[in-house]
Amino acid sequence: MVLSRAWAVFLVGVGVWTWVIWPRFAVAIWQDPRSWESGRVADGDATSFLWVHALLILASLAIGTAVGVLGVRAWLAARRGRAS
Repeated sequence: MVLSRAWAVFLVGVGVWTWVIWPRFAVAIWQDPRSWESGRVADGDATSFLWVHALLILASLAIGTAVGVLGVRAWLAARRGRAS
């Protein structure tokens, strides 16, 4: 299956968007007092709030990376298809 260039660009955009948004969210979660047992940033043990969000962020980054890679591959396949 070869996707159109428009879909390839969309997929790459989703991958880039993921890497723009989620790292900033990770910083916000890290600085949230609910992430730490003592209520102070990086003081004491991490709470389940931090761990759950860390897993969500990692999963989203992995999915976003996969989608972005698929977009790049689709773009290259579409380009090769037009060159033939």
